[in-house]
Amino acid sequence: MLIHRNLHALWLLLLLDVSGSAFKFNLFKRKPDAQEGDVRLFGSQSTSEGRVEVYHNGKWGTVCDDGWDMAEAQVVCRQLHFPGAKAVVVGKQYGQASGPIWLDDISCKGTESHLIACGFKGWGVTDCTHKEDVGVICDSGANVTISDFSHSLDHSVSLSDELGQIFDSGDGCDFLIIVQSTTGNRHGDGTLEMLETTICAHKTILSLFPLFNASEEMTNITVNIDQSCQPHFTTFIRYLYTRKLDMTFSSVQCLHWMASKFGVKQLMEDTGRLFTKILPEDASFHTQVSLHKYAVETGDVVLQENCIQYLAWNYQNLTRSPAWPRLSVEVFGALLVRSDLVVPDEYFLLQTVESWILEKGNSTSLETQADLLRRIRFPMIPVEKLYELESNSSLYSTHKNMYQDNMLKALQFNVLLFSDLQANPKFNKEDDDYHPRIYTSEPWSTAMDPSKETLKKSVYPYYQESFNRRTQYRYNHNPRYAYPTASPYGQTATKSFSTPVHNSMIFKDKRIQWMGAVFKNQRECSNRGLNCESFPVAWLAPQNQLSQSNVLFRNSLLLLCQGKYICQVQDFKVNLAHIAVNGTQVLAYPCPDDQYIYRFVVRPEYV
Repeated sequence: MLIHRNLHALWLLLLLDVSGSAFKFNLFKRKPDAQEGDVRLFGSQSTSEGRVEVYHNGKWGTVCDDGWDMAEAQVVCRQLHFPGAKAVVVGKQYGQASGPIWLDDISCKGTESHLIACGFKGWGVTDCTHKEDVGVICDSGANVTISDFSHSLDHSVSLSDELGQIFDSGDGCDFLIIVQSTTGNRHGDGTLEMLETTICAHKTILSLFPLFNASEEMTNITVNIDQSCQPHFTTFIRYLYTRKLDMTFSSVQCLHWMASKFGVKQLMEDTGRLFTKILPEDASFHTQVSLHKYAVETGDVVLQENCIQYLAWNYQNLTRSPAWPRLSVEVFGALLVRSDLVVPDEYFLLQTVESWILEKGNSTSLETQADLLRRIRFPMIPVEKLYELESNSSLYSTHKNMYQDNMLKALQFNVLLFSDLQANPKFNKEDDDYHPRIYTSEPWSTAMDPSKETLKKSVYPYYQESFNRRTQYRYNHNPRYAYPTASPYGQTATKSFSTPVHNSMIFKDKRIQWMGAVFKNQRECSNRGLNCESFPVAWLAPQNQLSQSNVLFRNSLLLLCQGKYICQVQDFKVNLAHIAVNGTQVLAYPCPDDQYIYRFVVRPEYV
C-alpha cells in the first residue's frame, strides 16, 4: 500500500555532519540496505507502477518480459506489500536501465512470497535487451487516486521571474551545492555507487536561510539525499529565488523534507498541508502514525495537528487497525485529551484504553497507565456502565484508588443538581471531565444517508423560530424515535430524533426533540425561514418551545465518506453547519464524488 512506498522516506531522520570548509547533510538518515532478492518498482511517478528490478550480488537488475504474466506480477506486488497486481506492462520505457538483466523466462505459480522463489534460467542468463524489461502496475488499495495529483504554490514577490532567470543562467553564482545519492549498487570493493549533481547558487539568496551555512568563508555544501528526491532538489533551490513552484505527489514529500531541514518555514507548512490528501488512503493507519512521528521530528506543528485530528475523528477504525498495538504513549495521550475525539461513548473509550494497556503488558509503567486512565472523562460514562466498572474493569484492582476517586466524581455529577455541584469548591465546570466528546451512539446521534432515505409524511409541527446556538432550553417533551420525514415546505429529507436534555442521570427522562436536514439550495433554506451562505448546508434545531436553563448545546455534524472514514467535522452555529465540498472549498480530508453520510450529534453541557 501507499505507506510502504510513498511515505517510506518520511520515516527517516536528518543527519548533520560538519567536515572541513563545507557542511555535509544526509537528508535521509537511514534507508534499509537492499537485501538479496529484494524487488522494487523504478522509473514512474506513481509509487505502484514501474519497471521491475531485483537485487542480486550487490546490484539492482531488471527482469525480461519473456514468460511474464499476472502470476509473476502478483508475486512482485505482494512482496512490495501491495494488495495485488492490476496489470503487466510490456514495451514501456521507465527511464534508462544500465544494469544487468538478472532474470529471464521466469515462471511463478502466483502463491510465492518472493520473486526469486519462482523458477528461472539462472542469474544473468538471458538473450533479452533492456527494451524487453517488464513493468507492473500494482493495486495500491487507495480510496482516492492521487498519482496525478498536482498543486501550484505561489509565494512570489517583486522580481520573482527575474531572480528565476538569474538562477537558470548561473551568472555570478558563487556557491556550489553538491547533491549526492546512492543507487543501491555496490562497486567491486564493496563501496556504494553514488550519483552526483552540482548546482551553482548565489550566497546572497542562500544567506537568507542560515542552515545552508553560506557564509563568506564557505564555498560549498554536500547534501546526501535519497535518489528519488534528487531530481527535485533543483526545483527546491529555484523556489528560494522565485518563491513559487509546481508540485506533484512524488515531489511534495521531498520538498517538505528539504524545506524542513533548511528552515524554509512557509514552504514546509504549505507542503505539509497537502499530506492530508493521502491520510484517508491507508486503512492500516501506519501512514498516519508514521507521518505524525515525522512531523514531530521536523517540527511541523500543522502536519502534527492534521495527523492527530484524523486519528481522533476515526478513532474507532484506528482501534481495529494493525497500527493500534504499536501506537505510542505520546500519540495516545494526545488523542485522549481531545474533545473532538469521535467514539460511540466514553465507556467504549475506557475499554480501548484498558485493552491497549493490557496488550502492552509490562512495557508500560503503572504511572503511565494511570496517566492515560485519568484522561477518561468518567462523568460522561453512562451511569449503568459506571455501576458495572468494579466487576468488569480489567485494571480496577491495579488502579483502585484512581478508579474510586473518578467514579465518585461521576456519581456526584449524575445525582446532584447543577446548583449543588457549583456549591462544591472542588467543582469546576470548565474541567474537561464535564464536557462531552463527540458520541455517536444512541441517543446522542442519528445518521442520514441521502442516497437511501425515503420520505414519509411529517407528523411533527414546525416552529418557525430563530434559535441561537447559545440559547438555553427547557425540557418538557415526550420522547420520540428517529426516522426520516418529508418537509411540509418541499421535498427536503429530514430526520427527527430525541435526546435527554443533558448527560446527567437527572435528565434521563426529560428529553428534547430535534429535527435535522441537509439543504441543497436557497429555496430549501428559505422554506425554513433561513438565509444560507453556501450549499450544501446542514440544519439541526430543537422542535419544542424552549425557555432558559443551564444547558448549552454545542452540536456537531460528522461527514462519513463512502461509509469508510470521517472526512469532516463541523460545528453547528445558529443551527447551521456549512459543508465543504471538493469543488468549492478546502476539505479537511478528501472524499471522492462528495459521497457523504451525514451524522448529527447532540452535545449538551452545563453553563
